[in-house]
Amino acid sequence: MTVPVTMADDRVVAKIVTEFFLNTCQHRRRLNMDTGSAMQRYSDIVCASHNDIDFIPLATGSVAEFYIEPMLSCVGDVDMMVHSSCRLATPQGQAPPTPLPDEFHGRVRVGEIIDSDFPGYVFLVSSYFLTEITDDGQYSVVQCRRHYWAHGSGREQDCEIQGPADVLKQPDKIPSVMGPFSVSGSISSTDTVPCVRCLSWPLQAADWQTRHKNYGWPDSATVGLVVSNGCDVVRVAHRLCRQDEWMSKRQWRLSFSRAEIVLLNSWMPVQQIVYHMLRFFVKNEGLTKIKDNAGSKILSNYNIKTLMLWACEMKARSWYGLMT
Repeated sequence: MTVPVTMADDRVVAKIVTEFFLNTCQHRRRLNMDTGSAMQRYSDIVCASHNDIDFIPLATGSVAEFYIEPMLSCVGDVDMMVHSSCRLATPQGQAPPTPLPDEFHGRVRVGEIIDSDFPGYVFLVSSYFLTEITDDGQYSVVQCRRHYWAHGSGREQDCEIQGPADVLKQPDKIPSVMGPFSVSGSISSTDTVPCVRCLSWPLQAADWQTRHKNYGWPDSATVGLVVSNGCDVVRVAHRLCRQDEWMSKRQWRLSFSRAEIVLLNSWMPVQQIVYHMLRFFVKNEGLTKIKDNAGSKILSNYNIKTLMLWACEMKARSWYGLMT
């Protein structure tokens, strides 16, 4: 005889599963395999600096966004954004950003961020040079000939190009196996994204900081921290422009990886757990490998992250309390 399953039974099972995840997803250790790989990549990038030009790396993606450490990791790679100490982007029409942080060189070329026909995609146009004149970070401003910045041809050796990233595979890593699941137990690749740093919050995203938040997330302190970090500009053209000889080399995309790090680290543990579970399910089921007729991936971790960020704005924090 089949015994019917009641809603009360479902709630009991849900509570048991929830308690399991809350008890097993501990706070990440200060140093584990993932953070160790990130530190090694960080060191490699810093050591590559030359001719008075420094490369400043920033760990992004899963290594920087997760503060929980679940039993089954879903961190498959190290993501690094790298900007040069002698180039800077600034919103169109904005006053020169001076003084500059200590990481920047004594002579910095500045490009204005100009809108393109595609939201989130921009051009960088040479505007002026900043030359340091005092030891306290004050710079003089010299206008220069205006021209569109091209991406440049500098790519790392032995790297596969994926969008704005140089991807270095590490096939020698051994996957871990637990029960029916087989996932990467260590870093399988490093993704390095060259970028141009913008110290100001871009005009293209100005409405985000003033948009009404129904349930107070993110709060004003978090919004202030996000905006104060500015953004980055990465070298990739819109998919409809990649076949165009001129556009493919001169169209850039705004990147808000710095903002995402702050926002995801402001989540409650249960929100990070839900995000991790979604990522794990999508990866384990191979959903990120499904492509459309044009060969483009239909679903990615970025899609999941965007949906989670929207859910955190649309749902009250007390709603997640029902899960605990």
